[in-house]
Amino acid sequence: MVLMDNQSEVSDFLTNRRGRLSPDQVGIIAVGRRRVPGLRREEVAMLAGVSPDYYVRMERGNLAGVSDEILDAVANTLRLNDAESEHLHDLARAAGPAARWRRNRAADNTVDPQLQRLLDAITGAPAWVTNSRFDTLATNSLGRALMAPTVRNAALGGNGARYIFLDPDAHNFYPEWELAADTVVASLRHTAGQNPHDRNLTDLVGELVTRSDSFRQRWAKHDVRIHRVGLKRIVHPQVGDLEFTFQAMDLPGNPGWALTVYTTEAGSPSEERISLLGSLEATGASAAKTGAPET
Repeated sequence: MVLMDNQSEVSDFLTNRRGRLSPDQVGIIAVGRRRVPGLRREEVAMLAGVSPDYYVRMERGNLAGVSDEILDAVANTLRLNDAESEHLHDLARAAGPAARWRRNRAADNTVDPQLQRLLDAITGAPAWVTNSRFDTLATNSLGRALMAPTVRNAALGGNGARYIFLDPDAHNFYPEWELAADTVVASLRHTAGQNPHDRNLTDLVGELVTRSDSFRQRWAKHDVRIHRVGLKRIVHPQVGDLEFTFQAMDLPGNPGWALTVYTTEAGSPSEERISLLGSLEATGASAAKTGAPET
């Protein structure tokens, strides 16, 4: 089962990005009436240094055999950012003859004990490991407490994308919900370009497209993003408003996995509240072991 029809994805992506650029933005003096916004195909071809027929072939979805140099020229012409340019190269690789027969192995989401020990050694900050579909695979104690709405909801399967788009409480948990939703969809689109035959990703995207208008509208925009560092606000049901700086680091031993760590500013209210959350989590875990009621 293929997540995306490669030709349709290429065509939609290039057409969408061409439509976002005006002649003025690329130094072209517009002459005559234009029926549609954006650049014309022949203008993109001229700026990229290829023939109009060649670019039309590309925009119709045929990237087979297109060189990296031409891809880079088109990416520069369309002013693609790094993530979008990488996405274009991913789509070209997926169009190659070898990719037609390549299928991903069944995903193994088993976390090595050494990785779990690394997570457990991070005691002052929430930390967790996810795959490229936003499945939470492992956490430390603070990560489990912070992301409890996701990891403890069996109906969501520990998946952050499902939480954002299918659980109404996500709008309260993420006060900047629109940004969080945009980021998740753009990250999934990036993953889809790299793994067009990922059955689990196919099922997730199909589910969200069917069940969420907000997801479906964002998916149609073809935005692509790699989100590895930034700021995050969370309103936790137990301790209230929290502000973090986060970093997500790829785990080379497990392609597609990332270790994410949220840190708070020293002496800030968020540091105090995350410490309180850690105490509450420890109390709950201790009560669960002894069978005593939580206080």
